[in-house]
Amino acid sequence: MLFYTQHITPRVTYMVSYLNEKLGLGLELTNDRQTYLQGSAFKVNYSTDRVCENEFFIRPFGLLQQTGIQQSAIEVFRNEFRLPAFFETSDSDLSFDLLSASFFLLSRYEEYGRYETDEYGRYAHWNALAWKHGFLEEPLVDQWLLHFRDQLIHRFRNLQVETTAFSFSSSTFLPTYDIDIAWSVKNKGWVRLCGSILKQPFSLIEKVKILSGLQRDPFDCYSWLKELHKAYQLHPVYFFLVAGNRSALDKNIAPRRKAFQQLIHDLSGNATVGLHPSVYSNTSTAALKKEKAFLQNLLHQAITRSRQHYLRFHLPHSYRELIENGIMDDYSMGYGTVNGFRASTSHSFLWYDLTLEQTTSLRIHPIACMDANYLYELKQSPEDALLSMKQMYERVHLVHGQFITIFHNSILGLDELDRGWAAMYKQFLIWQQQYRTSNLIL
Repeated sequence: MLFYTQHITPRVTYMVSYLNEKLGLGLELTNDRQTYLQGSAFKVNYSTDRVCENEFFIRPFGLLQQTGIQQSAIEVFRNEFRLPAFFETSDSDLSFDLLSASFFLLSRYEEYGRYETDEYGRYAHWNALAWKHGFLEEPLVDQWLLHFRDQLIHRFRNLQVETTAFSFSSSTFLPTYDIDIAWSVKNKGWVRLCGSILKQPFSLIEKVKILSGLQRDPFDCYSWLKELHKAYQLHPVYFFLVAGNRSALDKNIAPRRKAFQQLIHDLSGNATVGLHPSVYSNTSTAALKKEKAFLQNLLHQAITRSRQHYLRFHLPHSYRELIENGIMDDYSMGYGTVNGFRASTSHSFLWYDLTLEQTTSLRIHPIACMDANYLYELKQSPEDALLSMKQMYERVHLVHGQFITIFHNSILGLDELDRGWAAMYKQFLIWQQQYRTSNLIL
C-alpha cells in the first residue's frame, strides 16, 4: 500500500512506521506524485488535495508538518465512530486527522509546554486533554486505529493485512510490582528499627515477633506471589528501588544488605527484574548509573527495563537519561494520582523525542492502573478497585492491547491498613484468566 504525502518529515515517518507496526499495512512512504499515481491499487493520500479516485484520503491538520512545540487550544468533538476526536478536517475520508491526533497523544506533546505540577513535581493529570474531556480510561488511539483499519478493508476489498498485535483474538496481561520497601520491619538495621519503635511504641511486641521469626513481616508476600504466578502461568516484572542515598521519598532497604540481595536473586528466577530509578536519580546521572550497575552486577545480566519511582519523569530529560544508560523498555507511562491511559493507548510504542525531532530506541509500555492510586489517592475499597480493573481490562481486550498493572508488596502484604487488597488481587487474576479463556476465538 502506497502512502503519499507532499512533505516527508520525521513526524510523518514516525507515524507511518507506527501504523505499519500496529496494523500490518505495509505502507510505503512516497512524496513523488507520479510514483503514487502509477503505483499500487491500495493507496492512502495524506496531502492537501485528492489525487485520484481509488484512494483513501486524509487531509492533514498540520501537526506532522511542523517542528517544535506550538501550543494552541484544541477542540474535541465526536467523530463518525462516536468517539472523542480532535484536529477536525473537512472534505476527507475521515472527519479528523488521525495521524496528527495520534501523534499528539503518543508523543505527549502537551507535556513539553508550561503546565501545573502535582505535589511531587510531576506533570499533573488535570492538565491533560484526556482528563479534561473524559477519555483517560479509554485506549482511544487503539480504538481509532481499529476503526481506521476497518475503513481501509471496507474500501479496498482485496486488501490483506499482516498479523500484528491488533490482530490477536484477545488481550494480554502483564503483572508488574514495585518493590519500594522490601520489608516493613526486617533487615532495616537497628537505627531505623529503633526510630520506628519510638514512633509506634504500641507495635513493639509485634516487631519482636517478626524479628524472631514468629510472625511474618507485613510486607512479605513474595512466596504467595510466586504461587499465584505459577498457578496462572504469569511471568511478572519486578522493579526494585536500590537507591544508595535514602531520602523522604527513597526509603528502600539498603542495597548492601545480604537479605535484600538474596530476595532479588530469588525473585529473578521466575520473573524479569527491572530498575526502579530513585527520585534522586531524576537529578543525578551518577545515581542512575550506580543503581543500574548494582542490579547488573548482582544478577550478572543486563538490566534494560525501568519504571521511575513515584512515576516521576520529565520530558525529554528523563527518557534521554534512560536511553543514555542502556534502558530499552520503560514502564512509567501512567499517573501516580489517577488510573487510565496517559498516552491513550494500551499498546507499546517507541518514544518520539519532540525536541530533537527523532524516533528513539526507547519502547514505552503504558500502564493501566496502580493499587496505590485506588487506595491512597482515590480512597476506593478493594471491591470498587476490582470493578474498575475489570472494566478497564475489558476495554483493553476489545483493542487487543496489553493490560499492565502496578502492585506494591506493601499493599499486598498483611498490614491491617491494607487488608483485603491481596484477596482482591487474587480475585482479579482468577477473573482475568476466565474472561480471557472464554473470549478466545479459536
